[in-house]
Amino acid sequence: YMLASYPSSKTGPSWFFFNLLAATMLLVVSARNGLLFLVAWEVMSLASFFLVLTDHEHDSVRRAGWVYLAAMHLGTASLLVLFLLLGRESGTLDFDRFLCQPGLAGALFVLAIAGFGTKAGFIPLHVWLPEAHPAAPSHVSAVMSGVMIKTGIYGLLRTITFLPQLPAWCGWMLLSVGVVSGILGVLFALAQHDLKRLLAYHSVENIGIIALGLGVGLLGLAYHIPVMAFLGLAGAMLHVLNHALFKSLLFL
Repeated sequence: YMLASYPSSKTGPSWFFFNLLAATMLLVVSARNGLLFLVAWEVMSLASFFLVLTDHEHDSVRRAGWVYLAAMHLGTASLLVLFLLLGRESGTLDFDRFLCQPGLAGALFVLAIAGFGTKAGFIPLHVWLPEAHPAAPSHVSAVMSGVMIKTGIYGLLRTITFLPQLPAWCGWMLLSVGVVSGILGVLFALAQHDLKRLLAYHSVENIGIIALGLGVGLLGLAYHIPVMAFLGLAGAMLHVLNHALFKSLLFL
């Protein structure tokens, strides 16, 4: 019934890009080479961009699409620099052969926060979320909010595995990002009258909760407290699954 309700001119392109988005999300989390990862990341962003523009006849939808595309490419620029620096240090773009000098780890972590945090929706990199979700069809918003933004969390965690032990300030930085995103996400959500914008800001809040757990985990690693590291990282991963399930259902 949902398919039949779409105009025939939109159904074909919409479902092509929907399947392309699903395929590239799978490729992002299975890539083991920086070049392949970046290509899959870019195609994933483009596929979701065209899905946001499904109802492109409306000015607000087109504006939301361009805001989303600009934000994604700013994030990708940070990731490009990240992988170029890792490749220069290692002489290869294969993930299992990445090397990094301890003095460079903090700068690479900040680049990862900027690049992957844009996709995840950390404040203040969240600007595309409240624009794109009201513009996109609900089934697209369900996948983007429930699954796609979690590729930002995956990318951040994957990058941490490339780096030597990070200094404690990296954990405090991620913890601060989580606290700010969690609190402001709730406050912005309470002010919304459009339900999909409310859910978008609610995603910002929940991504903040996930970042909070990751920050606690990094602090546990930095201060050599295994229980703290385990509880922080495990709590973050649990909420990744939790949010993927309930946010997708709410949009649907």
